Amino acid sequence: MAVAPGTVLEAPLPLAHLQAEEYARDRHLTWRKFSRHKLAVAGAIVLLVFIFAAAFAPFLSHFDPNAIDSRWSGTPLSPGAFGHWIGTDEIGRDLYTRLLFGARISLTLATFVVVIEVVLGTFIGAVAGYYGGFIDGLLMRVTDTVLCIPTLPLLLVLTGIVAATSTKASLNFVSIVLIIGFLSWTTVARLVRGAFLSLREKEFCEAARAIGSNDSRIVVRHLLPNALAPIIVQATLDIANVIILESALSYLGFGIQPPTASWGSMLANAQENIT
Repeated sequence: MAVAPGTVLEAPLPLAHLQAEEYARDRHLTWRKFSRHKLAVAGAIVLLVFIFAAAFAPFLSHFDPNAIDSRWSGTPLSPGAFGHWIGTDEIGRDLYTRLLFGARISLTLATFVVVIEVVLGTFIGAVAGYYGGFIDGLLMRVTDTVLCIPTLPLLLVLTGIVAATSTKASLNFVSIVLIIGFLSWTTVARLVRGAFLSLREKEFCEAARAIGSNDSRIVVRHLLPNALAPIIVQATLDIANVIILESALSYLGFGIQPPTASWGSMLANAQENIT
């Protein structure tokens, strides 16, 4: 097509600029959808409150979480007595302070576990979904095998082994994180695999192959960003599940050991007061 004299042709925008605009548009759309979801906003606010309380626990209470009040006389102090906002536990330790510091343990453990499961599950799911065939079948059989292992009974068995072979009465923090993390990646792997099986046949993936992009670039730059939504949702759900699992383990007496405060151990100590 002929171009009239004097016409100024606009140069095409650089690819990096187009990608930046697309990223900003997607980010704005994601934020707008989130801000309109009232339950999601409420949940985020509650989570932020817990994180804030756990992070600034030493500044939100002047009591030591393990200190016994000298005015304790054998029975828990009532709420408001001697500056204890919600009273003390059965041996005179401030409940409010122990709740704050217990949140630190529970949230920290859950965060480390979720990081392990997301990294491991995303890697296995991405490899299985992208390559398919024999690799997919092998990795999914491994996933099914791990999925059959019950986490809580395994933790109890390992705790018994540790107690029988050493002076420790329970697993330490790192051991609990590693065991739960390496047994919890299966759901993330299945979600990522399903997303990759669908995305690898899309036109943008074929275009990336056509211009010579290698497998790692296609996975990291094109497929993984489009599979983030289910990963994020599963990670948030698993944070709650890990906190419940840790609480159950501590409630049974095999988790975080006294005098360290955790929500599960606090519940176990207070069970005699529950009617």
